[in-house]
Amino acid sequence: MRRIYKIAKAELATLFYSPVAWFILVVFAFQVGMTFVGLMEEKAQANTLGYAWGMQTASLLGGMRGLYTIVQQYLYLYMPLLTMSLMSREYSSGSIKLLYASPVTSTHIILGKFLSMMLYGLVLMGVLFIMVLFAGCVIDNFGFKEALVGLLGLYLLLCAYASIGLFVSSLTSYQVVAGIGTLVILAALNYVNQVGQSYDFVRDITYWLCISGRSGEMIAGLICSEDIIYFIVVSAMFLSLAILRLNSTRQYAPKGVMWGKYLGVIAGTCLIGYITSRPMMMCFYDSTETKRMTLTPVSQEIMNSLEDGMTITTYVNYLDRDAYYGWPEMVNDDKRRFKQYLRFKPDIKMKYVYYYDTVTTNPWLMSRYPGKTIDEIAKEESEKRDWDIKKMLTPKQIKKIIDLEPEGNVFVRLVERKNGQKAFLRLFNDMETHPSEAEIGVMFKRFVMDMPKVGFLTGHGEPSITGERKRDYLLFAGEKTFRHSLLNQGFDTEEVSISGDADIPGYINILVIADMSEPLTPGEMTKLNKYIERGGNLLIAGGAGKQSVMNPIVEPLGVRLLPGTLVQKKVDILPNSMMVNAVPETVKELSYHYEFMWLVRRFKVNMKDAVGLDYTTDKGFTVRELLRTDSTGCWNEMETRDFVNDSVVLNPAAGEIERMYPTALALSRKIGDREQRIMILGNASCISNDGVAGERGVAVANYPLVTGTFHWFSYGEAPLDVRRPNGSDVGIHLKRPDMPYVKIAFMGVVPVILLLWGTILWIRRKRN
Repeated sequence: MRRIYKIAKAELATLFYSPVAWFILVVFAFQVGMTFVGLMEEKAQANTLGYAWGMQTASLLGGMRGLYTIVQQYLYLYMPLLTMSLMSREYSSGSIKLLYASPVTSTHIILGKFLSMMLYGLVLMGVLFIMVLFAGCVIDNFGFKEALVGLLGLYLLLCAYASIGLFVSSLTSYQVVAGIGTLVILAALNYVNQVGQSYDFVRDITYWLCISGRSGEMIAGLICSEDIIYFIVVSAMFLSLAILRLNSTRQYAPKGVMWGKYLGVIAGTCLIGYITSRPMMMCFYDSTETKRMTLTPVSQEIMNSLEDGMTITTYVNYLDRDAYYGWPEMVNDDKRRFKQYLRFKPDIKMKYVYYYDTVTTNPWLMSRYPGKTIDEIAKEESEKRDWDIKKMLTPKQIKKIIDLEPEGNVFVRLVERKNGQKAFLRLFNDMETHPSEAEIGVMFKRFVMDMPKVGFLTGHGEPSITGERKRDYLLFAGEKTFRHSLLNQGFDTEEVSISGDADIPGYINILVIADMSEPLTPGEMTKLNKYIERGGNLLIAGGAGKQSVMNPIVEPLGVRLLPGTLVQKKVDILPNSMMVNAVPETVKELSYHYEFMWLVRRFKVNMKDAVGLDYTTDKGFTVRELLRTDSTGCWNEMETRDFVNDSVVLNPAAGEIERMYPTALALSRKIGDREQRIMILGNASCISNDGVAGERGVAVANYPLVTGTFHWFSYGEAPLDVRRPNGSDVGIHLKRPDMPYVKIAFMGVVPVILLLWGTILWIRRKRN
């Protein structure tokens, strides 16, 4: 160890007495300082304007524009300049012969020079640490643990770069060639994950070898044993190759033996990488304050309840527009979406099945090949796109395994347990595309408990839960590509008829009665009353023109739909298209889904052809107003029917009254040991396909009305609550006038001090 230290000390002396090391240090300090000042300037400007940012630590260091993220992107440019002369200089000057003649081994030489690079790397990280300390002084409750984990990730990455550069430097006496060679190997390691993607074992090895983004999780605050082992093993591999290279120049050995040793080192590294990248071999540490890099406790509890084995099979239709996510070259990236779940249940098996068939998400494809069969289309597409059609199942073959037509033959995952339970996990037609923790968690929750069953009354002209008309309820009830539909949020839905001898099934937890055109018969009313008496939860939605049909249902509950149509004079939309407000007190009591959309973003709910609600509290229910109109400019229009061509005018003589009208009421009462919950809406179209989609250019919160209401109905069981506590690193003690001093300090003072220090050392050496 003493010899290694002496070699490192001599190398550092040579390094710091040369202008290259100081030049790199000064440039690094200035470049990092410029990035840091820019980020702090944004925060200071926001603080000056009175804006409060959460997660100050994460936004400063990580994310897409954070300090650590940017440093990671250009760190590889510095190391070739530092390492290209480590061994090349010894070869070109002839001093390597003195080293060979001295009592040191090749291992001592390589490890000594690598130690010098590790120490120099600490100096570079020290520049970053100064900025971290400053951030800790000006940001309240700064996340130092998270910051140090990110620094560790950058340092390990730098050490890996150093080992690569040292190995390449041992191959040649030309420093420029060594520098270029280092960049070539780094480039190869960045793109090696694209090699051998058609073979599972090779794909796993090359994906593990890829160095691109390897420190990303540590920058985000998560330590994974796989990443730590990667940096250690890869660095050890290149150091071992460098030692073997030096040994080959010191003593003769057959080429076959030497190449065998090289291949043995590489093979051993790949084997270690493959083993340690298995989910059951991984360990984790989340250094973030809110544990945002870990599943929420709710999801962890669900995963811990899944005791037996499980398989997630991804079915990829090559003709689907989203097939790209499951292509062989993307499999490992796709698997990373489940890394947090594999952390808590490492025995999950993931399979991929490839096929081709007609698909609902790619209608233009059929139009391009008129008159051709799907087999002919697939063959032509495979020739154009260089697909191996032999590895795809035909429509007949896939149907023998599973019928995916109900799913539209799109990209979909089937989750299966050993006990036979199954559930689909889908992609969604929105900007995020992939399911979030809420959708994945509630899918797993289906395996460990009975989820709420929602029945939609039918037989009286109600909207259909499978129809695509504007007034239908497909979008919020069962649309498979809509993230917030009840189907994807953990509810089971079905249509319920109570005509004839049919009754409301006992397993129905929530009953929806909406927009009926015909009244219930006395026998049907009796069945409904029995459901209400047994404490079943209920959503009742009416609207203008439906008062006579809906009032017999709601009046026994102490509620009445008022006559007329609610209107409000507006410039941009029709007067019968009401924009109603949430009642903050009720929102806070019932569901956080309401609070998120209305109290945070101040969105409103759009209701077309709504009616006001009147209520009493003498029927045993606690009544709370959830939605209501403005107190001025709103009235119940009794005369106008054509709101497109006619104007509305308040006419008190016709019974039109200008005041605030409730349009949604939440009723509750205690029945036995549980609380019965009933929601009454003065408008049925607000939760229809048209209403949930919203008007173009108008910010509305209609779909949270659905998710919030059913979250209340299900007593919080669904949708899954995956909220996290807010971080405490919110305040910052910097404002815009302070930034010139910060800029001078980090873009001027720090680089100048390093420059003067290096200049003084260089002059002193010249004098000596």
